[in-house]
Amino acid sequence: MGQKINPLGFRLGTTQSHHSLWFAQPKKYSEGLEEDKKIRDCIKNYVQKNIRISSGMEGIARIEIQKRIDLIQIIIYMGFPKLLIEDKPRRVEELQMNVQKELNCVNRKLNIAITRISNPYGQPNILAEFIAGQLKNRVSFRKAMKKAIELTEQANTKGIQVQIAGRIDGKEIARVEWIREGRVPLQTIDAKIDYCSYTVRTIYGVLGIKIWIFVDEE
Repeated sequence: MGQKINPLGFRLGTTQSHHSLWFAQPKKYSEGLEEDKKIRDCIKNYVQKNIRISSGMEGIARIEIQKRIDLIQIIIYMGFPKLLIEDKPRRVEELQMNVQKELNCVNRKLNIAITRISNPYGQPNILAEFIAGQLKNRVSFRKAMKKAIELTEQANTKGIQVQIAGRIDGKEIARVEWIREGRVPLQTIDAKIDYCSYTVRTIYGVLGIKIWIFVDEE
């Protein structure tokens, strides 16, 4: 059977760049990795707690981290930054304090920037959150998938594949359902493909959502 590789790692160095940029000695590498995870979790938790839109979406597409000796630069790419920027300076400062507390970094400065994404529904993470919200509200999964595909079509992408696995609609037997629209050339390294996998906890168990979006050919 065809082995599925993570499309982002597969394309590193061609169409995909790293989300964390820093250098560490081999002995310290694991610490840096844990630090990154802490930062990302902390930001996501903060956004989740402080933002509740009607559909329960956070709207974070990705979080990029750049570390220097005395500075940690964090760029949050958001689809709907209005949610964080309503009373901007206070929110961002509070977030900065939270992250600093989490890391207890004394000799390093923290800098958080928020960047808006032009078409949020072209981002797999935001789409996955949308589908997760729908599934939690017990919308049938086919409807949710089709709606997600309609939303991406507005963001002029070339193709999308959505896959949901688990106890769909609360059935006894877990299964995998998927739907594809347009082209999704996973074998072509030059094709820029965005991917995310997302877990959603429903009443009857955990479902996994995977989304591949074919942006364009380099």
